[in-house]
Amino acid sequence: MAAVTELGTALRALVDASVSTAVGPEELRAAAAEARRATALLEADRRPPGRLPPLDDPVAFRRVYSPVTGVGSAVAPPLTLRGDPAGGVRAEATLGLLYEGPPGYLHGGMSGLLMDHLLGAAAIHAGLWGMTAHLELDYRGPVPLGVPLVLRGWVERNAGRRTDVAGSIAAADAPDRVLVQATGIFVTPRAEKMDAYFATVTDAAGRHTPPGRPTDATAVQP
Repeated sequence: MAAVTELGTALRALVDASVSTAVGPEELRAAAAEARRATALLEADRRPPGRLPPLDDPVAFRRVYSPVTGVGSAVAPPLTLRGDPAGGVRAEATLGLLYEGPPGYLHGGMSGLLMDHLLGAAAIHAGLWGMTAHLELDYRGPVPLGVPLVLRGWVERNAGRRTDVAGSIAAADAPDRVLVQATGIFVTPRAEKMDAYFATVTDAAGRHTPPGRPTDATAVQP
């Protein structure tokens, strides 16, 4: 895990530098050559889609390359999810230029990604595994970059296979002034659909490992 975390941290620093640099063409070409050399090292052994990475552990809530929480991901912030004393889950983040939409502000699609993940994590935290069936966002104000943010998700109600969840994004220094409000419906697939969706999913050893329990999606720290 230490090596994956080290690589992920280095890659995030590289990506951040690549979108904020003002160096000239010569330096950019030199950096591109270094990036190609690193890519060649990593391409020596690749996993196919549907095979979990060796360090993923559904029982321990670990997905190391998640685009939201993965410590090994080059594009994840990464968020650390925690139980919220007010109910549900929460995370703190300060997002940089990689996620920019309007100048100085978060891309609206990134808000959708973060909220989808937070709402799903809230359902899981409540013991309700499901997949996103509907996600709706109300953009009440632009989300600033470079400012500490607080993200929340909580379950509103559950009936059978359906769970209604809500969430929000706000600046940490003004948590009651919601910038993005999200609502979602998460549904546990019927058994036959689970079989169809995840028939080819395996762990790193090749064993069939479909999701199916609340512990199979994402981590929530105490």
